Amino acid sequence: MTNKNARILLVDDDPSLLRLLSLRLEGEGYQVSTAVDAEHALRSLNDNVFDLVLSDLRMPGMDGMALFDEVVRTHAGIPVIIMTAHGSISEAVTATQRGVHGFLTKPIDHDELRKTIDAALRVSHVANSDSWREKIITRSQVMENLLEQAYRVAQRDVSILLTGASGTGKELMARAIHNASPRAEQPFIAVNCGAIPENLLESELFGHAKGAFTGAIQDHQGLFQQADKGTLLLDEIGDMPLHLQVKLLRALQEQQIRPVGSSKHVAIDVRVISATHRDIDAAMKEGQFREDLYYRLNVVNLHLPGLHERAEDIPVLARHLLQSCAERHGVKVSRFSDDAMQMLTTAPWPGNVRQLVNVVEQCVALTQSPVIGRHMVEQALSESSCIWPTLSDARDAFERQYLLKVLKMADGNVTRAADLAGRNRTDLHKLMKKHHLNTADIKAQS
Repeated sequence: MTNKNARILLVDDDPSLLRLLSLRLEGEGYQVSTAVDAEHALRSLNDNVFDLVLSDLRMPGMDGMALFDEVVRTHAGIPVIIMTAHGSISEAVTATQRGVHGFLTKPIDHDELRKTIDAALRVSHVANSDSWREKIITRSQVMENLLEQAYRVAQRDVSILLTGASGTGKELMARAIHNASPRAEQPFIAVNCGAIPENLLESELFGHAKGAFTGAIQDHQGLFQQADKGTLLLDEIGDMPLHLQVKLLRALQEQQIRPVGSSKHVAIDVRVISATHRDIDAAMKEGQFREDLYYRLNVVNLHLPGLHERAEDIPVLARHLLQSCAERHGVKVSRFSDDAMQMLTTAPWPGNVRQLVNVVEQCVALTQSPVIGRHMVEQALSESSCIWPTLSDARDAFERQYLLKVLKMADGNVTRAADLAGRNRTDLHKLMKKHHLNTADIKAQS
């Protein structure tokens, strides 16, 4: 989108400001239409094509935020910038969280106006091209609404928390948000906080200096530095140890990190997206997740639906996966039979899209026919019913079973159990709380 062909609808009840801003914007090369109120603006939007709406906040009748809501509802994809003579931080925060692309205080600064318009038009162009979300296959209105919200927040440099069950596509969504943002040409780095041993995670995130510990034979640049100017996805953030949560919070607040073993701080410019399938509210109540970090990470929350909530996507996903899988393996398979597709669309899918991928992969790998039948789908579904757990889930399951065994060996005596486990009593109590275990239950089972 270039300035020369961008069409802007300017809305304000002040005729003199309309004239002044129109001349200023036309001088920049924009095509400008004006409206004296929101009702007039909506009629113009219905009759013409615009790339951006620049509206006053306080107007007689429908105000600027009500106009924004109508634009979102009826003309999704057109960015809206709000102007006000009564600007406040709280109004700006509320407006940007709801999806407004910019919030300008009168008198309007010309350079700030130009930068805000350029940024909004870049987002509009990316959103309308669909290239940013091309790997997310959907025809579900639930997902379309979520993607619409995602590209609105992508342009604003706020932290995002992605929630949803395992296998719903949180990393794909994070990559899409990165692609739709001004940081798209910079690095996208993803790390699973639950897959890296606790004693290595700090070094992995923040880096380390030569000699910081045994084996540190040279300086190591952490993921925050590798993602500088780009986006860092902290996947399974709910598994991050408490002592590292403190350091992460400090890094986000101060926008700088200190590598392990170094006395120097390093400035960072990173957009952080976090993801988890855990109940963070429950983790906070149990003292396993810091409330201040949660609010720092959760400026905007996007919840990804389970596959059963977007069942209309199953046929289109299955066909897409079948085609790509067949091409990858060089197999001549063209489609699922009607009754096989019926079975796919009515299956419960506890493992969500990840499970669907596994089922299609198995069907393609084993088929000897160009059409995959019901029996093969039934077999693949049966074998995938015990979903292979994530590393975090497997570790939690082992940890709980280990605690049960060691507590039973100690007849419910926490001090003896802690000695057996090689942990102190406080640590063992925390682990018991995490896994909802208590000594009364253990003694009753002994």
